[in-house]
Amino acid sequence: MLRKIGRLFVIKNRFEAFVIIYALALGAMTRGVHYLEQYPSYWGEALFLATSGAVFLGGAAILDGLKAKKELEALRSEQTDGETGS
Repeated sequence: MLRKIGRLFVIKNRFEAFVIIYALALGAMTRGVHYLEQYPSYWGEALFLATSGAVFLGGAAILDGLKAKKELEALRSEQTDGETGS
């Protein structure tokens, strides 16, 4: 039962990845606006840029991880095909 629940939290394709990145961006920009209100000087703008930069880094990591996972699955399938073909 725990496996079924755990599978809900696994990113399976690029569409799901982009939905998660979008949600992260919405939250980060909301937080950035709050920073601009709290710190109206240069520091507020710097924190706003930091929140948006974090989304870029996180999104890239999610997409790279998804690509690596896909490549690993392809290598595993090639390896099992090679073992059964002998």
